[in-house]
Amino acid sequence: MSNTQAHNPESNPQSTNPSDDNQSKSYLELHKPNSSFESRDDYLNHELQIMQPKRWRPNLPFRDYRFEYEDTIPAMAATIGKVVMVGAIAATFAAPLGLSDAFVLENVRYELLIVAFFVILFSGFLLPTANLAGTHGPLIPLIPIVVAAGGHPMAFGLLIGAFGLLLAISKGGSLLANLTSKGVCGGLLLYLGFIGTTSQVKNLFAWAEGIGMGHIAFVVILLTIVLYAVLENYNKRWLAVPLSCVLGGGVAFAMGAPFEFHTGPGLPNMNPMYWWGDNTGWMLGLPTVESFVVVLPFAVLAVAMWSPDFLGHQVFQKISYPERTQRVQMDIDDTMTSASIRQVAGSVLGGTNFASSWGTYIVPAAIAKRPIPAGAVLTGLFCLIAGVWGYPMDLAIWEPVMCVALIVGVFIPLLEAGMEMTREGKTTQSAAIVVFASALVNPAFGWSITLVLDNLGLIGSKERSANLTKMSRWIIPVVTFVILTSVMAMVGMLPGIPALLPNFRH
Repeated sequence: MSNTQAHNPESNPQSTNPSDDNQSKSYLELHKPNSSFESRDDYLNHELQIMQPKRWRPNLPFRDYRFEYEDTIPAMAATIGKVVMVGAIAATFAAPLGLSDAFVLENVRYELLIVAFFVILFSGFLLPTANLAGTHGPLIPLIPIVVAAGGHPMAFGLLIGAFGLLLAISKGGSLLANLTSKGVCGGLLLYLGFIGTTSQVKNLFAWAEGIGMGHIAFVVILLTIVLYAVLENYNKRWLAVPLSCVLGGGVAFAMGAPFEFHTGPGLPNMNPMYWWGDNTGWMLGLPTVESFVVVLPFAVLAVAMWSPDFLGHQVFQKISYPERTQRVQMDIDDTMTSASIRQVAGSVLGGTNFASSWGTYIVPAAIAKRPIPAGAVLTGLFCLIAGVWGYPMDLAIWEPVMCVALIVGVFIPLLEAGMEMTREGKTTQSAAIVVFASALVNPAFGWSITLVLDNLGLIGSKERSANLTKMSRWIIPVVTFVILTSVMAMVGMLPGIPALLPNFRH
């Protein structure tokens, strides 16, 4: 990242913000055509600086923001990520419940239609600084435990939505983000980026070896590395996702990897009563009070894990955007609000998804220097097309396409952002502890315990710690850590320690 001072207005005292001198002017009045600027980058920076997003009021295309060809890249990456992640959650539920592959396919199509409506409504029109409501990937390993304990997907989703709204209304998400130092956040990004990259490399090799052509994975990844380096050199990283998908899929197919389309055009069942019937859809019926009790600790954990996830996405945007663009940057509380509402609605309708901030969208969008709403509308349209048409779903989940898209579109940029944030001062101390603690349990545990140590001044900047209030220095961090760790202990997520609650013991 070359924009190390991007979020610091003091870094360029000679610069002026168009909106500072034109408070009464609208976006339309401040907009200038691309031809008025020396470079495309200058034009995109100017667009970010003059936007005036409005909360809970209509933000209309061409009046409040414009569509640019750069918006198609994050929308494409987001659609690929959505098909992959929702498919993973649906498949994880289907296995222990004895549901067929047909259920997985139909529910993924259903979720694509549901998410298309909500991302356009919220991120595209009503809450333009709310990141799209994506999928809560870290919950996937916990789903078999939830099912084994008798948890109900609707109960789980409704509680996540309810707790998320409480956190958003109380501004708890942004409060925790503000208490997180650069070192803690940078370490979190490094861990997530490294784990994600290595997991996708392993997945690609596992697929290639499964078809008896392990060399394909090596060639695809090697060529992807070269392509990404070339794009970095020419400042064209925003093209990494589409070009890598074409490269990965094209090379794999040319080298003899089997691929064919299976999913044709069609619509899923749109009746919620079908999905929550006793003998149809999930075949579980409606949840009982006991169903809510069983999933309660997992719902608390899911929402507690939102803050570090959302923070990583917001910080990446701050690093990538130019100065004086605070108004268009992702708002954590608004993102929690839209994710919570989308979660409640999706669960009632019968969808599989558990919502979180949409990483496969916001990271490429930040690289492309594009605001949230335009790409959100395109993402909704792409998801709608993929769900109805069907064929793009097959392509999106084909390993040579999926793995390289996630690597270059999400995980490598996260690594870069993490290294950028830990270059100066004593941030490396906090970053190292985050990585260490995350490897011990998970990123939520690593973030919460390092938040305590960092704010107390035991690691990191002692000057920063000394300037914090008692509430910020230790009360809020300690309470957060205790709650989060207690919930993990209840459900058996602490390594070597049996679950405290009998229902979750194995």
